[in-house]
Amino acid sequence: MTHLFRLKLLALAISSTLITACGDAETNIVEKDPIEVPDDSGDDHDHDDGYTIDSMGRLAVLAADSNEANIFDLDDDSLLETFSLTHESSSLNVSPSYRYAVIANRNQDYLGFIDGGLWREDHGEHLHDYKQGPAFSDYELTTGSRPTHIVKHDGQMAVFYDGNADAGTVASVEVLTDNDIANETATLAGIQYDINMHGVAEPRGEHLVATLRRADSESTSNAKILPDQVGVFHLHDGEYELEQTFEVTCPDLHGAAQNHDHVAFGCGDGVLVAHQHDDEYHAEKIANIEAVGDLRIGTLYGHEASDSFIGVASGHGGGAAVFVNINPSEAEMEALEWQLDEGASAVSYSFSASGEHFLVLDSLGFLNVLEAHEHDGHMHWELAGKVDITEEDVTTMPEGMNFSMTVSQNSEFAYVADPIAQHVLKVHIEDLEIEGDLELTFAPSAITWLGIAEESDDHDH
Repeated sequence: MTHLFRLKLLALAISSTLITACGDAETNIVEKDPIEVPDDSGDDHDHDDGYTIDSMGRLAVLAADSNEANIFDLDDDSLLETFSLTHESSSLNVSPSYRYAVIANRNQDYLGFIDGGLWREDHGEHLHDYKQGPAFSDYELTTGSRPTHIVKHDGQMAVFYDGNADAGTVASVEVLTDNDIANETATLAGIQYDINMHGVAEPRGEHLVATLRRADSESTSNAKILPDQVGVFHLHDGEYELEQTFEVTCPDLHGAAQNHDHVAFGCGDGVLVAHQHDDEYHAEKIANIEAVGDLRIGTLYGHEASDSFIGVASGHGGGAAVFVNINPSEAEMEALEWQLDEGASAVSYSFSASGEHFLVLDSLGFLNVLEAHEHDGHMHWELAGKVDITEEDVTTMPEGMNFSMTVSQNSEFAYVADPIAQHVLKVHIEDLEIEGDLELTFAPSAITWLGIAEESDDHDH
């Protein structure tokens, strides 16, 4: 049964102490060494072993009208720092180990990083957590052309640069970790193509499973910049070398994800799924089902703890999207029984930290929470419930904006930003209840969670 929650909350007071750090990226430098080692005073955090920090984490929030990034402490909802961004209209992402907010600007060929101030190091005999104030790093990535798809998996992040045919720049990939950002690694391992493409790369240990674009005369893609093949690159002496090209083609390729055993790519005619056997990969195509029709599965979501992928098929005409469950082990695809309500469109998606739930935030202001159930030996996704996250008239949404969402990686909470009401709601995923309200003084355009994650993460594109 679907449970609909509409809760009215009194706003929680935000700390009146504001620590401002306005200025450009060059004047807010993060120090390379830890500033503060956690003590064991027990005032704000639990330190059972003297090395770990118990914290809900921090929240990076972009302001729509001021070109600023704000970092909030989720333990007390206080504003820690405000940073002026180098470029306008930047997007927000997160580093693979969740320490840094990633500020990307495709048009300016720019990636910058804000240190959230919470991170963990493996000291061999124990894990050691660190806490410091947020700071803007002076480390930047500016050599690639048009950074577009940022994909993270198991402590690695692959940045795919599309290139620009008009400017004569080619596509490329850079792979980095949180340590690379902290150490300001000058030369990163990656791929340099000889042509531009709107592609994607999935990092997988020593391998990089990435798109390939053939010459237009050979390509099965309808769009000239879309790739239609996938290759496996292997890291040797700091360089990725192409070792395998799948014979199975993937026309109009867009969207990729991976879980523990498989890597999936969305195609115009289905989903290409690759399975790793030692250093070799086997690829096959799962054909589109009737429910997908002539739509393209252009967005895929996967999680280490989930055996199945969630695919989203949509067209460019603005029609309703179709959500499908993809079982790579059995090469099967089925439409979810749940689909969006009429008139709603999805604006944000995410697995929960545990992988037990999949969240779809829609344009009408509902957080749809799906959970997996096993039936007759097959895993199916069903609607556990939906949470009404706004009391505002959604038709008053500021132009060009929408609701946005991020998911905690050390608890079962989702954070939903509402530009109309100018606040962020804290939603308990399992209980389907709103448990907090962080009031803002601006309309939020994007948010992401930062902090010390549990040993589980989601991988999507």
